[in-house]
Amino acid sequence: MAHEPLLSVRNLTVEFPSLHRIRPAVSSVSFDLGREKVGIIGESGSGKSTCGRAIMRLHPGRTRITADRMAFMGQDLLTLPERQMRAIRGHRIAMILQDPKYSLNPVMTVGEQIAETVILHERLPRRAARIRAMEMLEKVHIRDPERVMRLYPHEVSGGMGQRVMISMMLIAKPALIIADEPTSALDVSVRQQVLAILDELVTGSDMGLLFISHDLNLVRSFCDRVLIMYAGRVVEEIAAADLDRAQHPYTRGLLEALPSLTQPKDRLAVLQRDPAWGA
Repeated sequence: MAHEPLLSVRNLTVEFPSLHRIRPAVSSVSFDLGREKVGIIGESGSGKSTCGRAIMRLHPGRTRITADRMAFMGQDLLTLPERQMRAIRGHRIAMILQDPKYSLNPVMTVGEQIAETVILHERLPRRAARIRAMEMLEKVHIRDPERVMRLYPHEVSGGMGQRVMISMMLIAKPALIIADEPTSALDVSVRQQVLAILDELVTGSDMGLLFISHDLNLVRSFCDRVLIMYAGRVVEEIAAADLDRAQHPYTRGLLEALPSLTQPKDRLAVLQRDPAWGA
């Protein structure tokens, strides 16, 4: 018997009001996510992050979010009262944001920020939360976690800041992680270290991961499945290992526009777009 997916989304639509009309940013997006790594790929403005924030219900109050189904572990995220939604955010569903410089609180120490999650959601005493935070920093391969706990965000490097962010999001042992461009602000060597840590934690804890990225090669090597978005819609869904055999012209265009060390080209292909793909 097939397992119930952690997250099931059917016909998700997100619309933002403007001065004169309602503007759809995401239209009729559907997918299931189990205890696996699913990547969402697309250009800036394709609706990737909008989907992630809609699942967390983090959009401004005037945003119109509709879906036939948006269920997490059997709970309807669209109809949950805000109080119950707050209990899910950061506890059962966690979101790792793009750049720790803008995501971490500059006036709280690293240790305070990591411990805050389990103090709020699990009602742990501060001493027990501090111990748990140090253990979490050790899991993300930070040396001398006791010293790092006392630092403020501006005192840590970009790679260490992203590890702190991962610690903060995973300390409450969520079932689902939404990672929104978690490595885009990092150099290549640090990126690989952070991805290895994320893979180790997700696989070891049997979590689901929704990985939002622009990087096709990264998603191909890191994820199990890939959703390709264009103009607010999912135009193709494919196993990451089969990405080279993608059929949709938009996905083919993205692949052909990639530079290659093994097959260098004098001129990279220019991505051609068809408005009908987003219709």
